[in-house]
Amino acid sequence: MSAWKSTLVKPFGHWIHRSVTSMASNALKDQQKIFDQLLHKAANTAFGKDHRFQHIKSYDQFKDQVPIRDYEGIKTYIHRIKDGEQDVLWPGKPLYFAKTSGTTSGVKYIPLTRESMPFHFTTARNAVMNYASQFNDFSYLDGKLIFLSGSPETSMAGEIKAGRLSGLVNLHIPSLFKKSQLPSFATNCIEDWDTKVERIIDECIGQDLRLISGIPPWVQMFAEKILARTGRNHMLDVFPNLKMLVSGGVNFAPYKSHYSRLFGPDMPRVDTYPASEGFIGFQYSPADAALLLNTQGGIFFEFVTPDELLKDHPQRLKLAEVQPGVTYAILLSTNAGMWAYNIGDTIEFVSLDPYLFIINGRISQYISAFGEHVIEKEVESALLQTCEKHLCSVNEFTVAPQVSPQDGGKPYHEWFIDFEHHPQNLTTFVSDLDTAMRQQNIYYDDLIVGHILQPIQLNVMRSLAFRDYMREVGLLGGQNKIPHLRNDRKLADGLIKYILRS
Repeated sequence: MSAWKSTLVKPFGHWIHRSVTSMASNALKDQQKIFDQLLHKAANTAFGKDHRFQHIKSYDQFKDQVPIRDYEGIKTYIHRIKDGEQDVLWPGKPLYFAKTSGTTSGVKYIPLTRESMPFHFTTARNAVMNYASQFNDFSYLDGKLIFLSGSPETSMAGEIKAGRLSGLVNLHIPSLFKKSQLPSFATNCIEDWDTKVERIIDECIGQDLRLISGIPPWVQMFAEKILARTGRNHMLDVFPNLKMLVSGGVNFAPYKSHYSRLFGPDMPRVDTYPASEGFIGFQYSPADAALLLNTQGGIFFEFVTPDELLKDHPQRLKLAEVQPGVTYAILLSTNAGMWAYNIGDTIEFVSLDPYLFIINGRISQYISAFGEHVIEKEVESALLQTCEKHLCSVNEFTVAPQVSPQDGGKPYHEWFIDFEHHPQNLTTFVSDLDTAMRQQNIYYDDLIVGHILQPIQLNVMRSLAFRDYMREVGLLGGQNKIPHLRNDRKLADGLIKYILRS
């Protein structure tokens, strides 16, 4: 295939890399500029008037005037937008609502505005080009690109079109990329994930595929189905010119061994952190998996530790005040009209120059039924460490508390694991996993030592049990993910019938 696209784009790609490097060096200055711009732009909105934006002259005043909110806290403003009111959270009306699944709120409708929408594509583009520039290889543009996304079809939420973020972004991909994009629009509109994947495979086999983008569990599923269809052992046997993978949406570590098996350990992969509320970060360097905070993306960032969130007046920090090695919940104020909005994710900075971070969990994904406050990063790290020791691997897993065992014994953490390669000695594996968890979380260790909890109990799931469960509840595909931790039994109880053995 002709290399004219990569030749044409190469100077622009290197310019993007220089721009990203500049952003990394000017994060605090850019954040102050965005803070001032957001307040000025939204001063005459309903939200701006309710919170006296015109009188806010400093960050401290902003914290006093604008409390932290989750979706429940902005829902009344969203209803006003749905009813046709203008200038509610942001001047004018949103272009779209991004529909996301909620918990207590059901479906959430997140505004996407004329100002915010371009950042969702351009930041993804910049992430890939910044990465490619460091290899001086833009040849991924000379073939086909697959984006495993939600349907681009929309419905109406009041007077505003609504759809899945990934599908809406697909509608705005520039023509330069559109002509190389797979799957077709018709295939992308298929709602049933199993049918959709088979149709995507029909369209891509025999094509010169260069890039695959999607959340890791669904890219893994796509790759496994292609290999099953073709009888090949490796994706490079099917697509020899494959150059790059783009991932995002979940912690990649649990999927690393699967990607290595499917694509090889040396396949370039750029990690990203997109959210309906804004594009938060992307991988800065091929040499480091940490993500660079997107400080020029129309977002003003604040940070608060999870324990502070439980207080009436939590201590909020701007970017200049964060410390490395501390878990923070992220708060966003955006050019889509979200204000001090808690998106529910937690991160940890690993560098302050530049501002590099890792995603280490979600506020809603924890276990603290007994005061232990185990977070996602801890269970993922313990499982990875134990799997490496036992030379086994995992397709998917989740953990939940068992507060009232049927046998009347002490409570415990119950694990549900679908093994790709099983450990030779399951009893030793469980013991080592519990030891690893005690090393990860001192409060959990105290509960075990004090005989408040008994050690973990493990359920081995039948093959691909989690996919079957997601299919059963209508959540297979798109951006839906299995939570690795829940503080209740809702998911755990739904998985009981998929247990192979306990």
